[in-house]
Amino acid sequence: MNETLFIGTSALEQVARIAQQPAVSSITVLVDTHTARLCLPLLEQHLPTGYTLVEISAGEEFKTLATCESVWQTLTDIQADRHALVINLGGGVVTDLGGFAAAIYKRGIRFVQVPTTLLAQVDASVGGKTAVDFIGFKNQLGVFQEPAAVCIDPRFLQTLDPRQLKSGYAEVVKHWLIADAEAFSRNRLVGVLGISDWTLIIEESVALKQRIVAQDPLENGLRKLLNFGHTVGHALESYLLQQPGREILHGEAVAAGMMCEAWLSHEKGLLTQVELEQIETFLFSVFEKVQFISLETEAIAEYARQDKKNAAGVINCTLLQGIGHGVYDQPVTLPEIAASLQHYHRL
Repeated sequence: MNETLFIGTSALEQVARIAQQPAVSSITVLVDTHTARLCLPLLEQHLPTGYTLVEISAGEEFKTLATCESVWQTLTDIQADRHALVINLGGGVVTDLGGFAAAIYKRGIRFVQVPTTLLAQVDASVGGKTAVDFIGFKNQLGVFQEPAAVCIDPRFLQTLDPRQLKSGYAEVVKHWLIADAEAFSRNRLVGVLGISDWTLIIEESVALKQRIVAQDPLENGLRKLLNFGHTVGHALESYLLQQPGREILHGEAVAAGMMCEAWLSHEKGLLTQVELEQIETFLFSVFEKVQFISLETEAIAEYARQDKKNAAGVINCTLLQGIGHGVYDQPVTLPEIAASLQHYHRL
């Protein structure tokens, strides 16, 4: 991994250091309607004058090529060259889309990720994945492109409402379930809203992800572990995203997906009944149940046909061989995914 990672209240000083390098010809800051109001004032103290601000609408439904075109149009209008710098200030939508836009523009210009949500700080901004959604499918278009830096300031979490904070917590729990049984055991009795200082949790979660990504940067093997909860979760998120008023947050979908995929792990003899119940009890103590009707399970499962881990028509899932030990490339069928959703619906 080539990215430079900074965590703490001095992280934004590193943004200033990069932005002020002589080789940087122009600076564009990408925000959404929320981070423009809540987060830009903190970052702005560390930016040189004369930068260009690009504001996009907030929400997963705007993580599209059309939004990218508006970013590219601005970069073209200001005559940004290959020495331009893009600073992405926001959650997973902004860091994913901003990284993708920068990676494509003039075959790639440098970008810095400044994640403002817990989800982006522990997952979306780290590891060099960039993407946008396409015709209703999550992250269907994207490239692997390392940022010039990832600058994580936990103070941004103070701008989040409890629902957004819990959404990011799902990715933290995912890291525990695939690779850190001790952390899961230690933290499952602590309520998410009782955590006052997130710095240590962010550091531990990012370190775990970096260890995995360093061994498999392009997701040919081990990095697939990080997709636990995402085969079913992305299918559920994509299905509901197509229906105005029923959209859910990414972490809410992943939490439901982890319960479904834990159940599949149990069905395949990889996870004990006690472990399954521990996972379900803990996740339901944090997350509200995602609402859908049992007749929708097959339609939701159909979205898993587009999962990026699939090969030769086989749906490959990451499952758990016990808490703290993920296993990837586990084949599952559409009926099994639908059955896991039926199980979740009955809980």
